[in-house]
Amino acid sequence: MIELPGLFDLQVNGFAGVDFNGAGLTADRAAEALERMSATGVTRCLPTLITGSFERFAANARVLARMSDPAIAGLHMEGPYLSPEEGARGAHPREHLTAASVDDFNRRQDAADGRIALVTLAPEVPGAMGLIAHLAASGVRVALGHTAASSQQIGDAIRAGATLATHLGNGCAAVLPRHPNPIWDLLAPDGIFASLIVDGHHLPAATVKVMARAKGPGRTILITDAIAAAGCPAGRFTIGGVDCVLAADGRVSLPGTPYLAGSSLTLDRAVGNMVRFSGLTFDEVVPMASTIPARYLGTTTRGTITCNWDPGGGRLHVRSVHL
Repeated sequence: MIELPGLFDLQVNGFAGVDFNGAGLTADRAAEALERMSATGVTRCLPTLITGSFERFAANARVLARMSDPAIAGLHMEGPYLSPEEGARGAHPREHLTAASVDDFNRRQDAADGRIALVTLAPEVPGAMGLIAHLAASGVRVALGHTAASSQQIGDAIRAGATLATHLGNGCAAVLPRHPNPIWDLLAPDGIFASLIVDGHHLPAATVKVMARAKGPGRTILITDAIAAAGCPAGRFTIGGVDCVLAADGRVSLPGTPYLAGSSLTLDRAVGNMVRFSGLTFDEVVPMASTIPARYLGTTTRGTITCNWDPGGGRLHVRSVHL
């Protein structure tokens, strides 16, 4: 039995049947999801709002931003400044994708009471470079994802202030040139952190191992990208009105397509998977789900969790949370 810092998830779209992007989100329902999430060791997170209508974004951002729960460290805005290309777009609705602009972001930040802490965008979208510079100057972290950008565009975005690759290896075309391609261009820069969804569906174990070696433990962040299906049995769910299916093996996908749609992963499971996939030690991996994402955002973890670690099975069992 060991004590660890509370876990910190930079990207979670919902949990336990609650969709942070869904119509009619209430503070009570969001609080239920956060409470259920805490049983998996997550004591701080960035509820994530994906591409959708501005009206839906604003309504849900207001609900989440005005909650006093200290588990909410801010909001992650993933889209709508993303690639419209199939594969790169993922589950983000094409009709709501748009060019990037400071004015558009500012109205979203106003709706969120200034609590947007992280923005994921594609650097090839018109207006992206100016917005990246504005966000970086204002203290909002910028991540690159859901992109089909060129090497030049990725390099320009990094120079403008981007510091993270969102779920690296996903949110890109299924078939890429051997080189160059966005994965290499985001793996190589030493100043770029990488977040990974280590659920066994988004990335093969060998890919996880190589990415973690390339980035190093100190610049690798574990996320779940969980949707409402996390913590639930197999069935049908939604993310922002988009239908998804959770299969018995834990894979979440768009019905009738090969495209993933978030995950059903929990962060405690991600820790165990990372140890098994990467060959890194438990002590090297735990910070990827706790202190490293907190430090990346310029904040701290919250509380501690008491756990059992099963090195043989590569599983972390959360026994209790202390806040």
